[in-house]
Amino acid sequence: MTTTELSVTGMTCAHCAMVVTRALQGVAGVQSAQVSLEKAQAIVVGDAQIERLIEAVEQQGYRATPRN
Repeated sequence: MTTTELSVTGMTCAHCAMVVTRALQGVAGVQSAQVSLEKAQAIVVGDAQIERLIEAVEQQGYRATPRN
């Protein structure tokens, strides 16, 4: 299992963070997802491909990029 960190932009409220969390949790292979509105980031644990994680976030209207 791996931990993936994403920068997520476009979130403006707690509801946005909840939407992103649900989207990430819906990706096959995700064990857990924690989204921080304040840090504009998501931390995902599991075997999901990063491309699938980014796609899930972008389908909800937000932008995600890998964090170094």
